[in-house]
Order: sequence, then C-alpha cells, then structure tokens
Amino acid sequence: MLTELEAHITSKLGGAILDRRIAVGELTLTVAASDIVHVLTTLRDDKMCRFEVLIDICGVDWPARAMRFDVVYHLLSPRLNQRVRVKLHIDDETPVPSVIGVYPAANWYEREAFDMFGILFSGHPDLRRLLTDYGFQGYPLRKDFPLTGYVEVRYDDEAKRVVYEPVKLVQEFRSFDFESPWEGSSYVLPGDEKAGPS
Repeated sequence: MLTELEAHITSKLGGAILDRRIAVGELTLTVAASDIVHVLTTLRDDKMCRFEVLIDICGVDWPARAMRFDVVYHLLSPRLNQRVRVKLHIDDETPVPSVIGVYPAANWYEREAFDMFGILFSGHPDLRRLLTDYGFQGYPLRKDFPLTGYVEVRYDDEAKRVVYEPVKLVQEFRSFDFESPWEGSSYVLPGDEKAGPS
C-alpha cells in the first residue's frame, strides 16, 4: 500500500520531491521550502491521497548544518487510514511559507515552532510567541540554548511584582571529588551537626 502511495505521489508531484523513503511503516517526503504549499495542497486534494488532517508541525535543530532546521509536517488521511511525513530543510534566517491557507490548524503549530526554535513563517497572520513570556530572550529548543536559560523569574514580595534577574548558580554545598557516589559526601550539611556517624 505504501509503495503504491509513494509511486502515485511521485508521479503527481515529480520534481517537487527531493527525497522519499519508507521507514517504520511511514512514508517520508523531503521537499524544498518554496514548494511546501503546493505539495501540501496536492496531498490534501488528490483523490488517491486525501491527507485532510494536519497532525503536527515541529522543528528539528541540527546546529552543525548550514541548513540548520528541519521543519516536519505530519499528515493523516482518515479515509485511507494512512500517514505521511513531509519535511524540508531551512536555515535560521530564511522564512518558510505559511500553510495556514491549506490547513487552518497550522496557525498555532507555526507559532510554536517560531517560539521554540525561531523558525520564521512568511505570510503568517500573527507570528508571535505562544508558550514563552513576552520578554523572553532566545529560543529554548535550539541545541545551543543554555539549560539554565538566561534569566530567572520570581515574585518579589517587597516590590509586589514579578522580577527578572540573571541566573545565579550557587552551589555552596556541593563538592565534586569524583569518588564513588556510594561512599557519601565528606561534608556536613547545616542541621546535621548533631548527627553522629552511621
């Protein structure tokens, strides 16, 4: 069934398909960013495809590549009980054409990809952050984003408001002696002064 679907899509889209493969019971098509609207429209409207449901749009970060991001579209055909994955490669400055005109559900998926990875979508009616705070700096799912972030947010009871401060990593009770963790630490934690050796 997948091989027939692959053959049909290849004959229908021709040069728009840069690469195709079947793995783990799913067809994956790689296309150019400029062809994404045409490809998804064809996959939705063609009588042999009928991929009418956009399940998700996600990003994948490959910082060592010139085309740093993969933008991955997961489609479902309830009529054929079939799934297909469409992906494209893009750098961090070139926008991907928005597919909201093809799948209105793409609105929030594209906003999430922008918010988490910094992937730009041209023609999006409201491309702004969705999951992070308004003043958030950076893109948290990029592999070069620090695990601690850049700022910490807390409520200041004296100022009666939320304050942003640079991240402070205070580790005064940790010593890294690189010995076996099963032997326990050699320092005494505050409050354990009275505890005798076990």
